[in-house]
Amino acid sequence: MITTPLSEYNPHRIDLRSDTVTRPTPAMLDAMYAARVGDDVFGEDPTVRELEQTTAHLLGLEAGLLCPSGTMCNQIALKVHTQALDEVICHAQSHIYNSEGGAWAWLSGISLRLVGGNDGIISSDDVSRNINPQYDWQPRSAVVALENTCNKAGGNFYTYDQLVAVAETCRSHQLKLHIDGARIFNALLASGNKPEQIGDLTDSLSVCFSKGLGAPIGSVLLGSRRFIAQARRVRKALGGGMRQAGYIAAACLYALQHHREGLADDHRRARQLGELLLQQPYVKHCYPVRSNIVLFDLCEGITADQFNRALAEYGILSIAFGPTQVRMVTHLDFTEPMLEKTLATLPLLAF
Repeated sequence: MITTPLSEYNPHRIDLRSDTVTRPTPAMLDAMYAARVGDDVFGEDPTVRELEQTTAHLLGLEAGLLCPSGTMCNQIALKVHTQALDEVICHAQSHIYNSEGGAWAWLSGISLRLVGGNDGIISSDDVSRNINPQYDWQPRSAVVALENTCNKAGGNFYTYDQLVAVAETCRSHQLKLHIDGARIFNALLASGNKPEQIGDLTDSLSVCFSKGLGAPIGSVLLGSRRFIAQARRVRKALGGGMRQAGYIAAACLYALQHHREGLADDHRRARQLGELLLQQPYVKHCYPVRSNIVLFDLCEGITADQFNRALAEYGILSIAFGPTQVRMVTHLDFTEPMLEKTLATLPLLAF
């Protein structure tokens, strides 16, 4: 991912680079200030325990573990589910492969088997075709990892039937299933799936609160009680054992309780941006807008950096996702007046 250096925070800027740029609302800050806390490494932080239990119950799994980031959640899951020389089947567009620094090789001594395609989705047939035979000279297929929604596929999501098919194939081949649910609530909204249905299908699930839900930090890893007990040990070894983490958990709890309904507005605003971008002469292709991510390719001769600089002249930020590909992400801090300004600005750009 190509990033653009920026000056200090400007409250008047329209920032569409990511849904991670949101800042806590006054009500969220009040919840953080009022949080009851303890030492979470000793298991004594009541707000952390409430967040972990609430999230697990909502998504139909037994237990949860608060971590600083989604990357840590994913890597802990892979570490617990595998042993050295194992292999994980994942999509070539997945966050685990593209955006986690090769940590799977460093921390777990495992390899990834990549599934191709431009939609970010792994089918049950893809799983079956990519399971290695039991030869000494090949890695042992151990885990399937899905990203829902898939960032690099423009926020594409799994339907319930797709998840069921993959889960059944995993079980028939004794493979673990991990879902990178960084934007799982965006996926649930877009698919119409019920949150509690997810737990019946997967062995582990990571949930990020600092993306679509607007918390400043925090992700929760979910799974069985036995899995989470092992995950706690790995989290500690990675330096992820935090102390009075209830202040973080309080923000996540507030987001879970108050910000999920706003995702529908994020999706609507993203669709409006995508519809307008399709009409612009400088846009070659726009991925279908399925959630809160707008991903588009520019016409020949126009680079993503050129586009981003031109848009920034109007106080609007987007991010390059390749030499000629741009991403915009709608979020809690992207308001209706900001949408109107962005829609009025895009037709003004000339290259």
